Amino acid sequence: MPVKPAVMTTFRIPSYKSIDPFIDVDRLKALDGFITARLHHRLAQAEDRQFHTGPFLLDADAPSLPGSRMIELARSQAPENYYDLDRTGIWEPSPEAAEFAPLMDFIATLPFAATGRMLIMYDPRGRAVSAHKDHDSIELCHEFIWFRTNLSKPFYMLDPATGERAYVAGHSAWFDTVNQFHGADSSGEMSFSIRVDGVFSEEFRRRIPFPSENRAAAPSVWANSAPAA
Repeated sequence: MPVKPAVMTTFRIPSYKSIDPFIDVDRLKALDGFITARLHHRLAQAEDRQFHTGPFLLDADAPSLPGSRMIELARSQAPENYYDLDRTGIWEPSPEAAEFAPLMDFIATLPFAATGRMLIMYDPRGRAVSAHKDHDSIELCHEFIWFRTNLSKPFYMLDPATGERAYVAGHSAWFDTVNQFHGADSSGEMSFSIRVDGVFSEEFRRRIPFPSENRAAAPSVWANSAPAA
């Protein structure tokens, strides 16, 4: 059944939609020791690719390579293109996915009809991540879940007009990556998060009040709407 556009098109930023009510948070938290150990192992064994914020920085002088590393649990068969994160047909599990099999089993329980990019972002020193946007297309709304096994990463959304920040309080979130900025404060210790992009299941999408314009704002519209029945 097609998702009907929401009547409400106004939204408030900074904001995010917690996905904790829709996932098995206890199972996610139980992965903390396993993933932490695997990351420490990789620090001694592999040189993982650096995380790049992209060009849409709040402060043009802020580092676009803040120090974080990435583990790609899926890789695209097409040339790299950020606008392809949800083209699920071109993504396939990477060799690293087998190394994180229990995490992949958890990802399989998330409310996706199909997955695209899957990524672990980690920093053993917990350095700050410069505030940035992911892209500049307001009509492109990537369907993804950002999540973490612990609360050590101070991750926030930021209103560029006021500087106000909204920190993620729980273990998961979906957020507008275009109309607001996002980043992380320094924690001074190992910190990591996971992001899974794809296409939400039809059942899950029926909960979302997608706006008729500025579709990228859907997470913020949902965050400020009445709870779904």
